[in-house]
Amino acid sequence: MSIKCGIVGLPNVGKSTLFNALTSQKIDAENFPFCTIEPNIARVNIPDARLDQLSTLVNPEKVIPSFMEFVDIAGLVKGAHSGEGLGNKFLSHIRETQCFAHVIRCFDDENIVHVEGKVSPLEDLETIDTELILADLEIIIKRKERIAKQLRNGDKATQFEFNLLEKIEDHLNETKPIRDLSFEPNEHEILKQIQLVTAKPFFFIANLHEDEGKNTHYSALDEYAAKCDLPIIKVFAKAEGELVDLEPSEKIEYLEMLGLQEPALNAVIRKGYEMLNLFSYFTAGPKEVRAWSVKTGSTAPQAAGKIHTDFEKGFIKAEVIGFDDYMSCGGELRAKEQGKFRIEGKDYIVKDGDVIHFRFNV
Repeated sequence: MSIKCGIVGLPNVGKSTLFNALTSQKIDAENFPFCTIEPNIARVNIPDARLDQLSTLVNPEKVIPSFMEFVDIAGLVKGAHSGEGLGNKFLSHIRETQCFAHVIRCFDDENIVHVEGKVSPLEDLETIDTELILADLEIIIKRKERIAKQLRNGDKATQFEFNLLEKIEDHLNETKPIRDLSFEPNEHEILKQIQLVTAKPFFFIANLHEDEGKNTHYSALDEYAAKCDLPIIKVFAKAEGELVDLEPSEKIEYLEMLGLQEPALNAVIRKGYEMLNLFSYFTAGPKEVRAWSVKTGSTAPQAAGKIHTDFEKGFIKAEVIGFDDYMSCGGELRAKEQGKFRIEGKDYIVKDGDVIHFRFNV
């Protein structure tokens, strides 16, 4: 299954412009609501300087980075949970993602229409949150009604799920997202089946104007994010979209003008990766240097399974060199000579940046 991060927000806040900048594509990004109807999807490489360093050292035939898919989802408006605007489509598309980025416009520009007639990040945020909570509440109520009919059978699993649904319903009725509610381990399996939107991890993207004087609404969003301990990334979506067609030297100059050391979009990509508790380990050889995405806490056999299921089934051992050791020793051979090469078994927890060769037998 591919890793998907949704890009959500009200219509006309810069989602499609951001998507173009993230993915170097040329989808429509016009100055009117509902420019995006069907979701646009693109695969984006995870920026990782370590992959470049490894490929320079090993000089392989191919270099393959980790990636995730970004999904530009139709704008949400008040009443979306009951089908207003493109609400039903929006909600079905966002349920298919593993996390999402909420794009909020923080600048004034009389030439760009705001669907509510005024720029107010906190009001935009409230609209989105309310619609997502109401959509989840509708799903919970329907599921609860269906399960209630089975309670008379006395099945303990059914009663357990019904109690969980009541717990979630009470929380949603307080206009609180599911991510703020704590769950027992045996409740998580049921949650995965329900696919509630407000249970998904998310972060804010503050869409700013390159003219700093127009970003009068950013401080309100920044204060809210800090109070709620939520991640926020500042992006100049329109300005950074123009980087796509520039030469490398011109890109550096333009970024310096914006006060950036790298495209802020790199931070967006990495944040989506981070929100899903993912990291990369590497395989390195003359044919290929490659980054592989795995969940934090993955064992060596689980990490091997990302390459092929046979690797996990027939796992024997993992030959591991830490990234820093691999680079400082100048490669695998010298790392072995200097005692930096390790043999790890089934219980080994893979670490970010490990360079691994798996041994298996099927």
